[in-house]
Amino acid sequence: QVQLVESGGGLVQAGGSLRLSCAASGSIFRINTMAWYRQAPGKQRELVATITRPGTTNYEDSVKGRFTISRDNAEKTMYLQMNGLRPEDTAVYYCNAEVLSLTTMRAMDYWGKGTLVTVSS
Repeated sequence: QVQLVESGGGLVQAGGSLRLSCAASGSIFRINTMAWYRQAPGKQRELVATITRPGTTNYEDSVKGRFTISRDNAEKTMYLQMNGLRPEDTAVYYCNAEVLSLTTMRAMDYWGKGTLVTVSS
């Protein structure tokens, strides 16, 4: 079993900052690509940013220059530093990871339960 747990969400004013964390635990041999997704009320879940194990990153256009994704492979943790937050960033943010299981040696996709970010205008 693998668990992903997000933290760091909350209420912030427009222009403010938040730092999200995603901690992985369980039967983990290796974590490959990790990602942050978000889902705003009434909208489909969308990809925000990805980071490979070596650290290559990609961002959705609307967050480029404002959000920074990073990871600590030793701690099995991923972060999302969000600066210059806008009301349209309001959403539940989900952690996603491709994990190679220690017990099965098979790679599977895992999701966290999400953390709510609310940006007030």
